[in-house]
Amino acid sequence: MTTQAARDRRTAEPTPVTAAPVGRRGVELALILLAVFLSVCGYCAVGLARTGHLPPDAVRHGAGLGVLALLAHLAVRLRAPHADPLPLPIAVLLNGLGLVLIHRLDLETPGDRAAPAQLMWSTLGIGLFVAVVWLLRDHRVLRQATKACGISALVLLVLPVLFPAVNGARIWIRLAGFSLQPAEFAKVLLVVFFAGHLAVHREALAETGRRALGPVVATWLLSVGVLVLERDLGTSLLFFTLFVILLYVATGRLAWIALGLALLSAAAVAVARVEPHVRGRVADWLDPFASVEAGLGAGQIAQSLFAFSAGGLFGEGLGQGQSILIGFAAKSDFILATAGEELGLAGLSAVIVLYALLVERGYRAAQLTRDPFGRLLAVGLASLIAVQVFVIAGGVTGLIPLTGMAMPFLAQGGSSVVTNWVIVALLIRLGDAANRDPADGDTAEREPADVEPAYSDPAGGTREGGEPADGTREGGTRGGGEPADGARGGGGPAGGRRAVAGP
Repeated sequence: MTTQAARDRRTAEPTPVTAAPVGRRGVELALILLAVFLSVCGYCAVGLARTGHLPPDAVRHGAGLGVLALLAHLAVRLRAPHADPLPLPIAVLLNGLGLVLIHRLDLETPGDRAAPAQLMWSTLGIGLFVAVVWLLRDHRVLRQATKACGISALVLLVLPVLFPAVNGARIWIRLAGFSLQPAEFAKVLLVVFFAGHLAVHREALAETGRRALGPVVATWLLSVGVLVLERDLGTSLLFFTLFVILLYVATGRLAWIALGLALLSAAAVAVARVEPHVRGRVADWLDPFASVEAGLGAGQIAQSLFAFSAGGLFGEGLGQGQSILIGFAAKSDFILATAGEELGLAGLSAVIVLYALLVERGYRAAQLTRDPFGRLLAVGLASLIAVQVFVIAGGVTGLIPLTGMAMPFLAQGGSSVVTNWVIVALLIRLGDAANRDPADGDTAEREPADVEPAYSDPAGGTREGGEPADGTREGGTRGGGEPADGARGGGGPAGGRRAVAGP
């Protein structure tokens, strides 16, 4: 082999992925203890501000949160030792801060306490986190359930239509005092479905033919249906935006993003003109102080803006704000206003940075994951959190029209907190598979037995579904006379030899 040929071969070879050190579990444990400590400090600060003394159950509150966090850490240490050390502590801190803020607002509404139920849902969420980390050894198992996840997601999205509207939107199922939001569970199933579908058809979608437009139009129509039937702008926006993001990641074509934005804008404008609930939210966004000027008092958006303004740079202090004036959604949709008023711009920025770090670690796992489905799944889960944070923060600050979504981990909502713990568990499982050295027996490096293998592309890519990327078939030959089964000169399984060009 000549020197130039050797140099070209080294250039063509992919850079190996370095395995993450197992010792980072100690870093994770230290960060978890810090997260629990900060949560307990916030709980005590609320008690001091409201009553002048420490809450009598502060130790019990801290012990309960600490035990749950340590159980989650133990599951990661034993079953995902190569996982990223940041997602779990971030989730613990955000969940702990959410419990503090909800408890603080409960003190203003003694007859409507939400913190105990939120703690119960958080316990269930951490339990599911442990179950996913412990039982899901290979994320590619989810790929086998692509169609089942898509069908289940559609059923969950349609179910609320059969129940009465709550606050103008049909997003809840209420039975015998029990309520949940099916869309919260559907969004994770949709990520699995989108990732599995696009991993198989990404090459066809990279083309601009009419056949490639089918999934885009179908998804758009479905999101419009959710918007019209359920009057849920948030779920519709999240649903379609997520698909467009994954479509872009799978194909690398900016044209899909432009087309997605055009379709989404057209649907939003059309529905806003005919649907009073959506039209009212757009009107509040365009002029949040209209009710004040009309002498009717401040609406929710106006009260939220007043809360952010009162917080200033360092906030009023935990337990000393007036965000309860926002009304019925103060503990859910507008929980970020309480954080802004009582923690100030500095505290609110710290919360946003925590979300940004969580999303960044998800994208990092996607970069290191070695299979297309895993990459798309990690991007989808991370984007799920990113889009929710943007939509909710933008809505309560007046940047975009308000939607009925819950801030991940912070807001009141059992369905939301449980789903977000499952998302973090999947990100940790993906991070462990991405960081694991193949020499250590990485199960994610091998395709499941019932998944069709990928064939090598002469240009360095792969195509799934059993067909080589250059269009040749089994038993044929590649350019240059090389058998498709990879046999070399000297004979092979089929007796083929490499053709040698003459001078």
